[in-house]
Amino acid sequence: MLAHRPPPFEHGHSTAQEEAYQHIRQAIRMGTMRPGYRLVPDEIANAIGMSRMPVREALNRLAAEGLIVLRPNRGAVVRGLTEKEVREVFEMRAVLEGLAASMAVSRVTPADLLDLEQLLIRMRNSAANTADWITEHRQFHERFCAIADAPRLMHQIAALHLVVEPLMRLWLENRSSSAYLQDVHEELVATLKAGDAAHMEAMMRAHVLRTVPGITAAMREQGAQAG
Repeated sequence: MLAHRPPPFEHGHSTAQEEAYQHIRQAIRMGTMRPGYRLVPDEIANAIGMSRMPVREALNRLAAEGLIVLRPNRGAVVRGLTEKEVREVFEMRAVLEGLAASMAVSRVTPADLLDLEQLLIRMRNSAANTADWITEHRQFHERFCAIADAPRLMHQIAALHLVVEPLMRLWLENRSSSAYLQDVHEELVATLKAGDAAHMEAMMRAHVLRTVPGITAAMREQGAQAG
């Protein structure tokens, strides 16, 4: 059980609006509501057992975060990204996660390392199930960056992860193996243990940017199939 220094990415609220927000957000993150998916408030409200008003409030919040688009008189749809936007998001991720990784070097504890080792095991054990592996992958990055103990930085990283996680799923759905990615994450932990902040930052940046060509290629392939 990962009980040490949990990443401050999620906030628990019990309001109907928050429940609707988390429901839609999770569906977008998991790729069940993909770009272009039409979001009908009545259908969503019925699915989760609430009135339409909290769903509308949740949609407004998601639109403000850039995850959906509210079209006048035509309803809401899940927002897609262009290749240029994807590159921008990953470049931002590389800088911010690199910074968090470098900060983590001077703040890491044995409990942090134990959590990361456990997450590596979970990633390895879920290698045959892409959906589960991607979830474990996100949790690994969240836990790694949380070691920096910088809540504002973590908030920005979390927002970027949410934008690109559906694209990560699209990319890895068509890959036969995530073994080489597993090796990279083990190297990240080894570098953290070594204590070289500059090398840690450079390695995290390179790791984040290395996925961009594969993701943009998967986007083009999906676009060609849709056409």
